[in-house]
Amino acid sequence: MQRIEHRACFGGWQDVWEHRADTLGTAMRVGVYLPPQAAYGRCPVLYWLSGLTCTEQNFITKAGAQRYAAEHGVIVVAPDTSPRGAGVPDADGYDLGQGAGFYLNATQPPWSAHYRMHDYVVHELPALIEAHFPADDARAISGHSMGGHGALVLALRNPGRYRSVSAFAPIVAPTEVPWGRKAFAAYLGEDPAVWREWDACALVAQARERLPLRVDQGEADEFLATQLQPERLREACAAAGHPLTLRLHPGYDHSYYFIATFIGEHVAYHAAALRA
Repeated sequence: MQRIEHRACFGGWQDVWEHRADTLGTAMRVGVYLPPQAAYGRCPVLYWLSGLTCTEQNFITKAGAQRYAAEHGVIVVAPDTSPRGAGVPDADGYDLGQGAGFYLNATQPPWSAHYRMHDYVVHELPALIEAHFPADDARAISGHSMGGHGALVLALRNPGRYRSVSAFAPIVAPTEVPWGRKAFAAYLGEDPAVWREWDACALVAQARERLPLRVDQGEADEFLATQLQPERLREACAAAGHPLTLRLHPGYDHSYYFIATFIGEHVAYHAAALRA
């Protein structure tokens, strides 16, 4: 691992590291915030998954999470949203290819050789973090938009892996909206039954763990009706008896202004679960 950024922040350190990711077959960058408590012992970890077009930089520079992570003694890990590099397949547009990994394991060429973000986030990255940093094995996961989809799906697919999960403006039913259909057809092929294995609304119906889902959604979000449709998750959770807290916020859009407003509540929520 090579540290490429190192900045003092709220008594701790906001770093960015680069490493070779075997799962993805390319180099990856990841933001790691170490709270001041990490100087004295191991801390639990909150994994943050960002949305379309983002890198690790968006969250660590715009969300303001470090203040709350320092208060609660939580390490925050923010990976990039996809594999990148000259040898990694890409596509025109912002919603497929580099910057749009969708946190799944692609099965279709040319994507399948590199686009395995599920295995990277769930397995390779935590092993790296827990080996190289003062991190214990208590994990939580959160994210925004495509990353909110990722947080929900990774938690639902991996019972016992995370102590808590939350999302901002997630794509809750990717099999039913344009962003998800485009990406899933490319990465997974044309069989909708395979798509459902990466759809939070479908996974809730068969969940083996009743990990509560927490979702915040802005009512002025420009993607609310076309891409996000949180009512689908409400209906799926009601039908399955799965615990869900869905909060709708008048006036808030899809931007990091929304995330920065409520990130403190989310960090506190995860910190309580991680310390339980």
